[in-house]
Amino acid sequence: MTAIWCSAAVGLINPVAVRSPARNRFEYLLMRLVLFTLSIRPRALSLLLATVYVTILRLAVPKLRRVATRNAEITGVRLTEINGVWSSIARHLVVFARMPRIDKSNVHEWIRYEGFEHFTRAKQAGNGVLFATLHLGAWELSAFSHALMAEPMHIVVRPLDNPLLDELVTARRAASGNTVLGKKEATRAIFQALKENKAVGILVDQNVGLDEGLFVNFFGRKACVSPTFSKLAARTGAVVIPGYAIWSPSEGKFVLRFDEPVSITGNVLIDTQRVQAALERAIRAYPEQWLWIHRRWKTRPPGEEPLY
Repeated sequence: MTAIWCSAAVGLINPVAVRSPARNRFEYLLMRLVLFTLSIRPRALSLLLATVYVTILRLAVPKLRRVATRNAEITGVRLTEINGVWSSIARHLVVFARMPRIDKSNVHEWIRYEGFEHFTRAKQAGNGVLFATLHLGAWELSAFSHALMAEPMHIVVRPLDNPLLDELVTARRAASGNTVLGKKEATRAIFQALKENKAVGILVDQNVGLDEGLFVNFFGRKACVSPTFSKLAARTGAVVIPGYAIWSPSEGKFVLRFDEPVSITGNVLIDTQRVQAALERAIRAYPEQWLWIHRRWKTRPPGEEPLY
């Protein structure tokens, strides 16, 4: 078994192997089956079933476990905390399966705000809001629920390689009123949205290649990051807010946190470092909920040995 259902539901893995229509169809039908089984049971039973699915994934794809272990060595974060990622993924699968049932009447049963005043003040400034978000907690739920509890926003994503799965995921992401933008064609739409004082959410915690990134410190190691986010913020004057949805065990729901805005100087390196530092603080606060199975430090400065 591959990471098919996770790649579709939460964007965890995006296989780049040569694809055929038969493979695409098989993956799509498997994903639909997984989502259906997680949507028809009581939530507690769905979580147990999702845990089974994720356990199969963890055992069937040992590479993911090796990456998580290596990330623990790289960052010094305890492996016991990093291994919490599997429970976090299971919760996320359940959320994604049930998103079609979440609307304005029941969204508060799933999530609440914390730090909403930062968003309110940013909107009053009039230059739009750039949410610097990351694969922490329930990242699909964060933008989805914000559209229901406050106002729709634009979200920038990398399309999945499987067009059938991509269509399914895009439909769910847009169901609450959000506008989904592919990375390649997003720039003009982002500028227009910010000009209209709207919010745009961009995941900025993943590795990029040397040809498109620069290096900043992240958990004490050099990590390659796209400077596009910081350039957008400096050029538009949009307020940059770290935003993410984390699980609160005591409440049995998620908390959509908006942290204090990141001050933008116009210096791309400084601003990119500040944004990544804000993300690191969030991960350190909730290490068991970040996507540790991603090779975040894959791209290395020229001449430096690979970390994976």
